[in-house]
Amino acid sequence: MSFPSLGDFLAGARDRLAKGPIALLLIEDEAAVHQTLAHHLKAGFKLILALSPEPLPAHVMPEGGEKRIVNLHHDARRGQAHVAAVNALIDAAPPDTWIYYGYNAEFLFHPFSESRTVGEMLGFHAEERRRAMLTYVIDLYAPDLERFPDAVSLNEAMFDRTGYYALGRMDRQGRYKERQLDFHGGLRWRFEEHMPPDRRRIDRIALFRSQPGLRLLPDHRFNVEEYNTYSCPWHNNLTAAIASFRVAKALARNPGSRGHIRSFRWRNSHPFRWNAQQLMDLGLMEPGQWF
Repeated sequence: MSFPSLGDFLAGARDRLAKGPIALLLIEDEAAVHQTLAHHLKAGFKLILALSPEPLPAHVMPEGGEKRIVNLHHDARRGQAHVAAVNALIDAAPPDTWIYYGYNAEFLFHPFSESRTVGEMLGFHAEERRRAMLTYVIDLYAPDLERFPDAVSLNEAMFDRTGYYALGRMDRQGRYKERQLDFHGGLRWRFEEHMPPDRRRIDRIALFRSQPGLRLLPDHRFNVEEYNTYSCPWHNNLTAAIASFRVAKALARNPGSRGHIRSFRWRNSHPFRWNAQQLMDLGLMEPGQWF
C-alpha cells in the first residue's frame, strides 16, 4: 500500500485540492479511527487527509471512502503536530478553499448536520462574508473508567450539559479584543489542575478558508485576527461543535492525572445523543441566520 508523506502528496496532487471542503484528521492512536473517518465522510467532505505515524490498517477504512480518503505519513503524536500539517495544507491549497482540521475520536457537528452537508453550511457562511468559523470542543467521556479505561465509549458517551463560560480576550496592551472571547468548560475546567494553562480553552477555529500568508498558531488561533472572531460586527453567525474524547483520553492515560481521577461523571453529566439538535438546544452551537 502506498503511504506517501503529507509533503509528497501536497506537492504532487494539487489537482485533488482544487475543490473543498477538505478535512485534515490527525490520527494519534487507535481510538475510534473507523468511526471518525466514517463520520466526516458522511458529513460531505470532498477530500479527507488522514495523517498517521504508521499506515492505517484496511479494516478502519469506511466503505465508500476509497476515492475521498487518503492516508498520509505524518507524526501526529508529536507536540503541535497540527501546526505544521495545517500550514502546509494552507500553502498547497488554492486560495479560498474551506479546510477543517481535527483528530481521531473527534466528531464535527454543525447546525442541522443530520439533513445538510458541511458544504451547504459553509456555502451559507461564505455568503455572510465569513472566512472562518468558531467551533466549541465539547468533551466526551465514558461513564465508567473501570469498564472503559481509555475513557472512550461511543455507545455510552457522556458530556457536561452545564459549566461553560466565556472571558474577554485581551491583547498585549491589556485591551479587550473586538468580537473575541476565551471559552472554557468541560473536563478542561473541572480538572484544570491537570491541564497546562495554554490548553484550558475549548474554542478552536477549526473551519476556515485558505489565503496567502495565513498561519495557524499553536494555540488553535490564526495570525489574522478576523479569523479569531466569533461573529461579524452586524449579527450572530453560525458556530459548530466538535464532540471530542481527546481530553478524556489524555487525563485517563497521563501518569500525572490518571491516579487522581476515579470517574469523569458528576451531577451535570448527560448522555450524548450524537445529533446536532441536542447541542443547539443547550446553546453549544449557534445556527445564526441559517434556517
